[in-house]
Amino acid sequence: MTHFAGLDVSTKTTAVCVITADGEVVLETSVATEPDAIAEVLRPYRRTLRKAGHETGSLAPWLHKGLQRLGVPIVCLEALHTRALLASQRNKTDQADALGIAQILRAGWFKSVHVKSDQAHRMRILLAHRRSLKRKALDLENALRHTLKAFGVKLHATGRKSMAAAIREATADDPLLARLSDGMLHARDVLLDEFERLSRMVTELAAGDEVCRRLMSVPGVGPVTALSFKAAVDDPSRFRRSRTLGAHFGLTPRRFQSGEVDISGHISKRGDGDVRTLLYEAAMSMLIRTRAHSALKSWGLKLAKSRGLKRACVALARRLASVLHHIWVDGSTFHFSQEAAA
Repeated sequence: MTHFAGLDVSTKTTAVCVITADGEVVLETSVATEPDAIAEVLRPYRRTLRKAGHETGSLAPWLHKGLQRLGVPIVCLEALHTRALLASQRNKTDQADALGIAQILRAGWFKSVHVKSDQAHRMRILLAHRRSLKRKALDLENALRHTLKAFGVKLHATGRKSMAAAIREATADDPLLARLSDGMLHARDVLLDEFERLSRMVTELAAGDEVCRRLMSVPGVGPVTALSFKAAVDDPSRFRRSRTLGAHFGLTPRRFQSGEVDISGHISKRGDGDVRTLLYEAAMSMLIRTRAHSALKSWGLKLAKSRGLKRACVALARRLASVLHHIWVDGSTFHFSQEAAA
């Protein structure tokens, strides 16, 4: 007899449902969200358990690897696809979701997700924390710019370096505003100092990584883009063709077709949005700032003349994803000459 297990994971507890190949429920329970506790519940079905599945989430990498080490045939399901399948349920409960996941595994109609390595997650955390510090510092700057407008202080033309001096000069006659502004400026400076520290860590990590150094040979690709691309891909062998990287990062046009309606328009914007943004910025930098000649830049400039700069940047970003994957797999670097690029 074959069994399938569905896991609906939350922070404290996990709902477990085990069904047979005919869809008969043989176990419904709830255990602590710990790999050992879940594996112990599934132990009686170890020999007949075909698959156990859970959705993507914040605890998914830790739980997935823990269950794998314990010998559980675990798969990670794409949350967007799973949510659409479970939306037809009348009542949404943890047990119902666990049963639904088990039924999805039994039917075989699911999309498994690659669980990234610990090194990739560490790189993603570094990049995420760096990005968060920058956003919080910008939030404080914008709050200062907005609140001081009530007193006629206009900072719209003030840069980051001269902002503190301009605010202190404008609030020198108002002790309360001066103290409030000093507190915000001090908090902003602390965030920017930590942002610069993490930026140096990103640069050092990318410079010390052989793959990132080769990726940075592409014009427009810097340490942040190279490290983000490597962390997002993690294992280049899971992509059989380099051209699929464009679709993986949401840079291909989406299509809606139903009957006589057939629409192909904007890009899908699926996948890692940060990598997609960085690839777009790298493409823009290659077209506008980079002076070195390459066949890739010539192709992008020709496309910009006929279709516009924004569309050319999207198309070039899609190609950059393929080029970066090729460089990673082949162990090569970017060639600037026309003949070598061809």
